[in-house]
Amino acid sequence: MKRFRLSIWAGSRLIAAICVLAFLYVLAGAVPALLLPAHACAVLLAAFIIADIGIGPPAGALRIERLQIEHFALRVPARLRYRVTNTGNCAVHFGLIETPAFRLHYDIDELRGGVAARSYRELERAVTPLDRGEVRLGELYAWFENPIGLLRRRTRFSLPAELRIYPDLSAVQRYGRLHVRNRLIEAGLRKMRLRGTGTEFESLREYASGDQFRAIDWKATAKRGKLMIAQYEVERSQNIMLVLDCGRLMTPRIEGQRKLDYAVTAALSVATIAGLASDKVGFLAFANGIITVSAPRPSRIALALASEQLYGLQSRFEESDYSRAFGYLRNRLHKRSLIVFFTDMFDPVASAALLAEIGTLAKRHMIVCVFMNDAAVESVLAAPPAHPLDVYSAAVAATLSEERRTAATILGQLGVRVVDVPAPRLSVSLIDAYLEIKQRALL
Repeated sequence: MKRFRLSIWAGSRLIAAICVLAFLYVLAGAVPALLLPAHACAVLLAAFIIADIGIGPPAGALRIERLQIEHFALRVPARLRYRVTNTGNCAVHFGLIETPAFRLHYDIDELRGGVAARSYRELERAVTPLDRGEVRLGELYAWFENPIGLLRRRTRFSLPAELRIYPDLSAVQRYGRLHVRNRLIEAGLRKMRLRGTGTEFESLREYASGDQFRAIDWKATAKRGKLMIAQYEVERSQNIMLVLDCGRLMTPRIEGQRKLDYAVTAALSVATIAGLASDKVGFLAFANGIITVSAPRPSRIALALASEQLYGLQSRFEESDYSRAFGYLRNRLHKRSLIVFFTDMFDPVASAALLAEIGTLAKRHMIVCVFMNDAAVESVLAAPPAHPLDVYSAAVAATLSEERRTAATILGQLGVRVVDVPAPRLSVSLIDAYLEIKQRALL
């Protein structure tokens, strides 16, 4: 901790006292009898100022520390904690002001408090992370004053610190809390096992209402004298490739977050759930070129690697090169894989480029295209026009929506599955789609 030079400024009490004293002298000009009380007040004020200087506290009496900073999650309210230590002989009232930090929003500009003599106090302030990435905290500005409160000492402390803002994976936690005892267990995610219509035999059980007729094991039925159902274990260690478009189409914001933020969060959510099925997870991020890539590997390793490499991934104002990204996947993914592709389809030129490249890849792999529909566009279409300009806005929104539906239809004809949901529901909707693919052994 580096402390800078202390400077002394007039406190609010001193300013108020000077204003009152000045008013007395003005009145004394009209009422000479007030001159002597005015002089007495001036002497008394000077005495209090000297006492304030004498009491201190001295420059080194106050020590400020930022306590250990934990990593933050995007848009999740967090806390910055401080410890203020007073080694002086008098109580101190203080205020702390952080240097503005990109990607962080402070709930209050100034954190105020007090600490007794020869004691310390811990405080905290609320902050909200606004964007993913790395944040560097720098100087902390502070002022402090003794109980007299006429003079305010100002200084600053150099407290460099770095913290990371990761995607918000609370959707996975909520999903787990809500579904672990029902849907996930019914789907078979128990002890790394997922039952479905796969090819690996798992067990036999009695026929129950609602079971498919084709699932009856006739040999076991004849042997046991009652209808028996063969259960198969879905194949494990399958490849899941998460592909993130980081071009200009992913830069717009929806409800304060960029589309890429939603995509990164959803990708890490699927990687987390894929670990329950023992699948291998890889990822590729691209824009005009390949930004970062990782081959499919066991989910726990992949999730840790993805968290480190994707937390600071930012969208770029450049055209995405789909041919380069899909060419890389064609050359590197030799085993049939599930490719989850995050992009947008509002742009006709980009849509044409995507449709031209994705058909070849869909012949070998299963592809899920993930879009985020914007509630603002839907609201424009739903709202009756109240102004002539609203008609033009509705026409543009209708054109965009129609182009999007057309592209989604073509993707479906190519064998590509489309997930098109509002951005805030993306993570849970994508997890549902992944579980359905696994349960039905579509991969």
